[in-house]
This record gives sequence, structure tokens and C-alpha cells, in this order.
Amino acid sequence: MAEHNFDLVVLGGGSGGYAAALRASELGMTVGLIEKDKLGGTCLHVGCIPTKALLHSAEVADVTREAAKYGVNTTLEGIDIAGVTKYRQDIVASKYKGLQGLIKMRGITVIEGEGKLVAPNTVQVGEETVVGKNVILATGSYSRSLPGLEIGGRVITSEQALELDFVPKKVAVLGGGVIGVEFSSVWKSWGSEVTIIEGLPNLVPNEDESVSKQFERAFRRRGINFHTGVRFKSVEQNDDGVVVTLENGEIVEAELLLVAVGRGPSTAGLGFEEVGIEMDRGFVLTNDRLATNVAGVFAVGDIVPGLQLAHRGFQQGIFVVEEIAGLKPIVIDDLNIPKVTYSDPEVASIGLTEAKAVELHGADNVKAYDYNLGGNGKSAIIGTTGSIKVVRVVDGPVIGVHMIGARVGELIGEAQLIVNWEAHPEDITPLLHAHPTQNEALGEAFLALAGKPLHAV
Repeated sequence: MAEHNFDLVVLGGGSGGYAAALRASELGMTVGLIEKDKLGGTCLHVGCIPTKALLHSAEVADVTREAAKYGVNTTLEGIDIAGVTKYRQDIVASKYKGLQGLIKMRGITVIEGEGKLVAPNTVQVGEETVVGKNVILATGSYSRSLPGLEIGGRVITSEQALELDFVPKKVAVLGGGVIGVEFSSVWKSWGSEVTIIEGLPNLVPNEDESVSKQFERAFRRRGINFHTGVRFKSVEQNDDGVVVTLENGEIVEAELLLVAVGRGPSTAGLGFEEVGIEMDRGFVLTNDRLATNVAGVFAVGDIVPGLQLAHRGFQQGIFVVEEIAGLKPIVIDDLNIPKVTYSDPEVASIGLTEAKAVELHGADNVKAYDYNLGGNGKSAIIGTTGSIKVVRVVDGPVIGVHMIGARVGELIGEAQLIVNWEAHPEDITPLLHAHPTQNEALGEAFLALAGKPLHAV
């Protein structure tokens, strides 16, 4: 049996793991990076990147279908799934090759195989023993199902949905959160009939209520069907498809059922509990600096309770390495991490919803303004509707920004700075926003919130 010794051992090569490895190498640490599959993890191979490739393909289909209103004569002849697959795979392959090259260039030792924590400073990978002065757990997540709901056949998760070699004529989607609405958006653009089933009262239920309502109106206009506030009961498969029964007795028939009810932590059988790490329902519990209760062991990404976002895991990987190095990095609360849903329309948000702000600060101490994108020149040019809602403490900082409309995900960077730097609307109003851009809509919203509305009322 071979033993390898490093300053840092990282278990998992996804967004959080490889970010930690790269930052550690920059700081002069020796790094052993353990990965059982491919570097890049869920985000690169079966999550963020490939799904956004599908969404871009869907956008191209919609633009082609609607091109006449822009004075361009085109005909949409259909979706070439083999062509879409090649486009998706080429993007992933390019990014994967780039990541492999970067890891190699930084002198990081990649150890292939499934690792198991056998001591606070030791991970066993087959016949190899990997020892580190510190260990970071970054084992990621998997597609969850509901109790008693078996995945298989025509009941699929997002991983299988990515690999479909046909466009389903009719599909049911269980879950109206990010994954569910993104696949629903893709399939509708490709010509499928889509029905979403969401047990909570709204689609994209974690967003501000006003955004959720606009989102539902937009999906209705697109012809996407949905049932909200009603729970899934059962599904039966037959030669033609699936028959989904809801608790209220309604029936949804489709070729496929996509189960998109969230992701669970990939921690089972990896030795965490045996080593004494405190866990809760499969999640690794940490303090606010991502240290577990076992000295020298940290955890990052989807296995830590909170938002399951690639950029959160990425930031946490960097944070832990800087913490180990004594650099005292700043803690970013989940509330102040940007979220984007890449459907049509897009949704982007950061900070408190208006309802949560009122709950925390009181109705008299909260002021919100909702700027309609109908007044924005660039939004009119690209043919989108939607709004930008900003929330502030009265005479205080901006504590929430909530956006819906095409391409609003590209505006979240400025919103993130404003919320995290606790800027007041009055601090922002002197700053210029280029014309004509959708970014101007943010400027207009803050002008209104500061009591200086120009185009707004």
C-alpha cells in the first residue's frame, strides 16, 4: 500500500474541491485532489454548463421561430437532437480539457478513485493512503427523489434528461424549482407539451412573491401548464408513457416524468460519521467558518446545509484554504449570494424578499420599488417584459434585489455589490449606467427608491 502526504487533501473535484485545490497551490501548499469520476463534478458535466447549453439551443429555436417580427425571414425546421448533443458535449469537453490543464500546470496531484475518510487526516483510496495536514470534504450532491418514487424507465432525473436522444412530445415535471422550470423551458421551446407539478403555492417558490407571480404569467403565455399547491401521489408506467396521479385526484399523462425535487448530499458510506463528524440528514454540519467539529476537517459546497449553487461551493473552497492559511477571509452569508434561474424568462435575485424584510424590520421600516422593464429601451429592443424590484431599509441600505426578464442574470453582479456593500440608493444614483442597456433599469429603480424618479412614477 502506498502512502501520500500533502499539506491539504481535498475529497471531491467539483466546483468547491477544485477551487480549493487551485487556491491552495497558489499559496504554496502541496495538494492531493481525490476524484472518483471527472474533475469539474456535477456543475461541469451534468449540471450548470450542459443545461445552459440546452437553454441556449432553446433560445435560438425561439428566436428563429419569432424572427419575422424583427424583419428576418427564417423557418424552424425542427430540433436536431444529435446536433444539440454535439454542441453540448463540445462545450463541456472544452471546459474539461481546460480545467485538467490548469490543475496539471499548478502541480496538483490528482488521485483517481473513490475516497473514504478513515481518520481525521487520512483518506483511503483503494490501496492508496492519502494523508493531509488538513482535509476538505467536497463530495457534492445527487438528484433526490421522493419516498417510494423509484427512478427508472420513463421516470428520470436531470442527468437522464440531458442524455435523451429525442424530444418528448409530452412531458410531466415534478418540481417547480430551478431545475424543473429550466428543463420545462427547454422542452417547450423545442415543441413539447409540458406540465409542471409543484406542491408549494408558487413556481420558483424561493423567490419574491411578485417575481413568482410574474413568472407564472409568463409560463402561461408560453403555454406551459402547471399545478401548484398540490402534491404528487403516484406514477404508473406503461408502453406509451406515464400516468401521474396527484393527491387531489387529478391525472397527468405524459411520455416521461422528470423528477426535479432537489439535490441531496453525497455523503453516505464515505466514513464521515465513523470519524466523528457531526451530521444532520446526510449534511455535514460546520461552523460559520466551514470547520467541522473534528479538528483539521472542513466541508464545502452542496454537503453543507444552505444554498446548493456551484458558485457558493467555489467561493467556499477558496474561503477554507485562506482560513487554513491564516488570511482571515470574510464570511459571505447565503442570503447575500446571487441566485439565477436560466429559464425564459430568467430570474435573478439577492438578499431579502420584501415579505422577509418586513418580517425582520417591520412594515414601516421597509420601502420597495418595482421598476417595469416596459420602460427600458434595451428590453423593448430584445422583446422582453419583466421587472426589477429593489428593497431597502427606510433611510438605510439596499437589502434585496429581485429581477425577472430575459438576460437579467447578467445584471446580478452590480446588485451583488450593492447588497453586500450595504449601499444606500442615494450612493448609487450619481453613478452612470450606459444607454441603452438593461443595466439602466437598475439605475432607474434606485433613482425611484431614492426619491428621484425620472421615467418611473
